[in-house]
Parts: sequence; C-alpha cells; structure tokens
Amino acid sequence: MKKIIYGIQQIGIGVHDADEAFRWYGRMLGLDVKVFDDSHTATHMAPYMGGVSHRKHAILAANMQGGSCCEIWQYTDRTPCPPAEEISVGALGIYAAKVKARNIDEAYAALKNKGAHIIGDIVRTGDQPFFFMNDGWANKLQIVEAKDWFGRRRTPTGGVCGCIIGVSDVERSLPLYSGVLGYSRILSDETGVFPDLAPLKGGYRRIRRVLLARAEEQRGSMAALLGHSRIELVQSLSEKPDRIFEGRFWGDLGFIHLCFDIYGIEALKAECAAAGFPFTVESDSAFKMGDAAGHWSYLEDPDGTLIEFVETKKIPLMKKWNWYLHLEKRDPHKPLPRWLISALALNRVKIREEDATQRR
Repeated sequence: MKKIIYGIQQIGIGVHDADEAFRWYGRMLGLDVKVFDDSHTATHMAPYMGGVSHRKHAILAANMQGGSCCEIWQYTDRTPCPPAEEISVGALGIYAAKVKARNIDEAYAALKNKGAHIIGDIVRTGDQPFFFMNDGWANKLQIVEAKDWFGRRRTPTGGVCGCIIGVSDVERSLPLYSGVLGYSRILSDETGVFPDLAPLKGGYRRIRRVLLARAEEQRGSMAALLGHSRIELVQSLSEKPDRIFEGRFWGDLGFIHLCFDIYGIEALKAECAAAGFPFTVESDSAFKMGDAAGHWSYLEDPDGTLIEFVETKKIPLMKKWNWYLHLEKRDPHKPLPRWLISALALNRVKIREEDATQRR
C-alpha cells in the first residue's frame, strides 16, 4: 500500500473564542460550513502543551466553493498566549495562510467594504495576483487569485490554498516539502528585498523565497473540493529569525499547524521516518473529532513547525438524519461524486450580520 496525499485538508488557527472566530471567517471569507464542532480533552497533544492535557473547542470550517478548511481551535481551560510582538516576515513557522479568490479586484473591494484590515495594494507580479490582510486577530492572510473551483456562490473568496512558512534553511526543508509532501515543482526561487513585502513587518529584510506546487495532479476522495495549493518557503538572510511559537504552546494564538488529507498512514509513517521526519504524535486508528472520525499524526519540519496528517474515516453530512460519509471501504484513488461532496453544504450555518463580530 502506498500513501496518497489528497491535498491540504486544513490550517489550524489558535483563537480566544472559537464561536466568535467562526462567525468572522464565515462572514468575511465564506467559511460557513461546520464539518465538525468538537469539545473534548486534547490528550494526545500533551507533549506540545507543556506535558499536560487540556480541554479545547475546535470547529472545522469549510467554504463549498472549494479550497481547504480552517480548524479554529480554542483552549477552554486556560487563556491562550499571544506572540510577544507582531510576527515578522521570515519568522520560523506558519506566517500566513493563502486564501483563494475568483477575481482579485472584486475580492479586494468586497473585503474592504466589509471593513477588513487590508495591508498594502494588489500585487500583480507572477501568475497569481494577490494582496495581504489581517484577520480579526492580526493573523496574516494572503488573498490570491485562483482558477480552480468546486462550486459557485456569491462570496468572492473560497477556502485556503496554501501558506507561507518561515524556515531557517530552505535546502534543509526541501526534503520534507518537496520530497515527502510532493511539492516538487519550483515555480520561483528568488533572493533579494521584495517590494510586495514592504508593507509587512520585517518586509525590508533580504530573504530567499521559494514557491512550490505539487508535481502530480491531486486525485481521489476529496481532491476536487480541496483543489490546488502552493507552499512558499521564506528564509531570512539578513537577520536571525525568531520562532513564532517560542515559549508558547501548540494551540496558543496564531497558525498552529498545516494538515494534509491522506490515505495510507502506515506507509506514510515509514516514508517519513526514512526521510528523517518521524511521527511525534499519533492517534488511535478511529479517533473521533465531534461527529467525524479518522487516524491522524504529527511530525515536525526542521524548524519545529507542526505538520499534521489525517486519514479520514467518517464525515458527518447531516447528523439529525444520521447521514454520514464512510470512507474506509471506498477506492482511495477514485474521486467522490461531486453531489456527495456538495452534501456537506447541509452543515452550513447562516451568519447574521448582527451576530458577526466587527473585528478590524
């Protein structure tokens, strides 16, 4: 059995209040489908939480236009710790989430009209025009124009389509990101001071930035919904970078992990160990997250950034009808019918304007 990486399933975001953050992401970015809503003790992640298990509230939010999800994650038995200061470009860890847009000008105008904290102007270099913004809690989002879509709604943005990760040495990181994860297409590899980063803290630094994409077409299961993604590795060359989570726990405020939807976790485990990236945390084979279930694991990149893998077993389509999508016996290479994936929209939450927090 060989492993299959279907795509990025989600990016994890540590927040103060999961319900409030879900409303913000739903209103601003159309991530208004609750794939799961879970409140249990995070026992397996104790090694990354000071050696102690903690209670949490986690919501997996999706946008049915396509793209990856956001796992909105909140401690419920302690106050999460923020970074000591605003995070700089090149800091070690997940710096920004990439979010897809149908038309960059329309997305810019729509988000500005909603009161989003937009940083700088639209950048039109390369094949994907983009701009940066903060979410309601100063986490960086890069809104990028994309052409691959699953469905169509009125919202100008879809889900997550990659991220920017600060690394200490690009060459040391490539065996994981290009090798194990399959992002072996180098779309660009540039060194210098970049005008498009100037509005960001630390954007004046001399850096190496490498933009990666997967060499193979994504296939099987949920690949049609997850879509294409890119990972951008950023290495600071002029200053020693800080670690984004230095002195803090996994689950504290900010981007806490990057998660991939996969098949064949045992084969992947062996491959990761052989490549020098052993699993550091692993769940039971049928771990429950709310009404979903799966087998998941974590490893660390060379700088300690956490990468998660989830082999999904069960997804709730409509709990009150006892309608679940069971994936164990399906052909892992065969895409799920689009109508079946679309049924996840039954879990959409209507977010009223007066209920959505007006964060700036």
